[in-house]
Amino acid sequence: NSFPVEIAEEVFYCGYHSEKSFGATSYFIQRPEGNILIDSPKFNPRLVKRLETLGGISHMLLTHIDDVADHVKFQSHFGCNRFIHKEDYRSNQGNIEIVLDSYDEYELAKDIIICPVPGHTKGHIVILYKNKFLFTGDHLAWSDRLKQLYAFRNACWYSWKKQIESMTKLLNYSFEWVLPGHGRRFQADRKTMHFELEKCVQWMKALEV
Repeated sequence: NSFPVEIAEEVFYCGYHSEKSFGATSYFIQRPEGNILIDSPKFNPRLVKRLETLGGISHMLLTHIDDVADHVKFQSHFGCNRFIHKEDYRSNQGNIEIVLDSYDEYELAKDIIICPVPGHTKGHIVILYKNKFLFTGDHLAWSDRLKQLYAFRNACWYSWKKQIESMTKLLNYSFEWVLPGHGRRFQADRKTMHFELEKCVQWMKALEV
């Protein structure tokens, strides 16, 4: 009954992981301009009721094809606009409202940037909120074993080289949170985060050989 659980500043962890998304984590952002669901949890009645009390869902941002789960049910219930990149769009997943057709960043609102990061999949995106929270899907996470930010080398379905390029592009952004679909989330001040991301890029390049 506690889900979704607030992480910080009206950013919530949804819980109710779905096998359809390989157990991926989904997040919810409550904002006056319209709430956002990032990737899809299970369409669970308790969770749905709680999301209704928090103001419903205006937009659903799908980071990539792996983590869409029950997005059709959420859209049918809340009438939200779903976003996915064209390279990860599959017609058998339903008629998604907004299919992004560029690798340029997309400003959904002044406080929300969608950034394509091909690598894990060809159409993977990450979402930057308030220049503070980076929702990374399967692109970037924290590893307790390695004690660093990392990418999933053994689960790179499109191109490791492209994923390195995409990770390098993130060095142009400033943020304090990495909120992944898989792996541990990570929080640090901006300077530390930049340092850790640079270290991740170097680690990825070493694995490329």
